[in-house]
Amino acid sequence: MFKALAGLAAVSCLVFAGDLQAGTLENVKARGQLKCSSTVGTPGFSIADANGRHTGLEIDFCRAIATAIFGDPEKVMIVPLLPAVRFTALQSGEVDVLFGTTTWTLGRETTNGSLFATVTYYDGQGIMVRSGVINSPKELNGATVCTNQGSTTELNLTDFFRTNGLKNEIVAYSTQEEALQAYVSGRCDAFSTDKSVLYAFRSKLPDPEKHAVLQETLSKEPLAASVRQGDDPWYNVVKWSSYVLHAAEEAGLNSKNVDSVASSTNDPNILRLLGKEGKIGASMGLSNQWAYNIIKKVGAYDEIFERNIGKDSPLKIDRGLNASWKKGGLHYAPPIR
Repeated sequence: MFKALAGLAAVSCLVFAGDLQAGTLENVKARGQLKCSSTVGTPGFSIADANGRHTGLEIDFCRAIATAIFGDPEKVMIVPLLPAVRFTALQSGEVDVLFGTTTWTLGRETTNGSLFATVTYYDGQGIMVRSGVINSPKELNGATVCTNQGSTTELNLTDFFRTNGLKNEIVAYSTQEEALQAYVSGRCDAFSTDKSVLYAFRSKLPDPEKHAVLQETLSKEPLAASVRQGDDPWYNVVKWSSYVLHAAEEAGLNSKNVDSVASSTNDPNILRLLGKEGKIGASMGLSNQWAYNIIKKVGAYDEIFERNIGKDSPLKIDRGLNASWKKGGLHYAPPIR
């Protein structure tokens, strides 16, 4: 009897796991649209124009996933979320995939029921102050530091100040924009969040040169896409759609040359990537042109980096750690075969 019950439990678990694994990709296809989260507004990563259209590095990752599924980068609904509610929105099904300059941590994978896919941007927390006042965060003893709620920044600040024996007041606001305005108005002596965000917000201030991002980095902040645990097929779609952007850069492909390369190359790796050989897409429930469509309609990682936050953008952030491994950076795509 016990063996029978154990067998029934095992079958029940398999059925339940199968139900979990069956869901998101099929739901997205049936809906005809991907629901993708973003920040409420971070220049270079996710920002809406006067017509409500979002652009940014993470928005292009959203469009890459939509393109993998539908062949159309516009079949995506961008859902701006505050940091404090983003994981709840993911677990409730309000969004299919979570971006929002979200840091990949052990705790978020073990307590929030989420899994992180590839890193979209290697970042680190920094501090912005008024120019010429101090040169190091270690000089902030007794200062008031503004940041936003529901993120890793509060804990990072607490850890840094504790480690260095500093006593400070940390004031957390609902959004990064509110924290920035508190800093600008003089409510805070410093403003702290990811360095990429600091540079983005600094560029929007009336007198950017009056504010400096201190050189010291307080933490590691690998920003990554997150999905619900228990849905491996969907996790694969999100993860490998992201890797295509890096694989394209590694292969020297981009939205402008992909057609000419596809018609002239004998490289089997590129032929597989572009769907000319093999059936890689079918194993994920996608068309065999899924990767070609991403490259053609969204671009390679270097393209989306430069136009959103790099040399072709107002932020002009250097590639640094976010370069391809071929150029000394950390981005590296596993073989797509």
